[in-house]
Amino acid sequence: MRPAEITGLVLAGGEGRRMGGQDKGLMDWQGRPLAEHALGMLAPHVGPLILSINRNRPDYEPVAARWAARLSEDHFREPDGGQAGPLAGIAAALQLCETPWLASIPCDAPRLPADLVDRLALAVCAGAPAAYARSPGRSHPTCCLLPAGLRDAASAALERGHRKLWTWLQEHGGQAVDFAGGEAFTNLNTPQDWE
Repeated sequence: MRPAEITGLVLAGGEGRRMGGQDKGLMDWQGRPLAEHALGMLAPHVGPLILSINRNRPDYEPVAARWAARLSEDHFREPDGGQAGPLAGIAAALQLCETPWLASIPCDAPRLPADLVDRLALAVCAGAPAAYARSPGRSHPTCCLLPAGLRDAASAALERGHRKLWTWLQEHGGQAVDFAGGEAFTNLNTPQDWE
């Protein structure tokens, strides 16, 4: 699988509840916004880039421009107005995806393995319909590679009230790819994580 066949997606549409509502993709880590770190990690392994957001578009525009990434806004909302989670971000990005494959990572895990996309692609080339990362004791469904042909299935799942990305990936043949150690997948979710 060639990088040009894969669109890279950075999910930056979380609510940041454990960070007091801050938009984590814009938070500074080692001198750059987290979303920019994620785009830089993906860029060597994919063709087009998409940055999924749900607020603060003017602040994200220069970040996206530096990486020639398209901005994708997740407009799907729960009946109470809340956000529907990463599956909604993936569904919105799939509508923009013009390559056969979409590789997704979260914006708030800046130490992801450098070979993440390559290893997920190996699993798919070996016959997996879709693939996601797993470290000892934990699955990481937001780190996944899936066919763009699932765009209608993702939207339909949201309309049915389906929210669990891992379960949805399982329903569509997602296979786990094991990575040693979980430190690389640590999310910066709380003030304690940042410290």
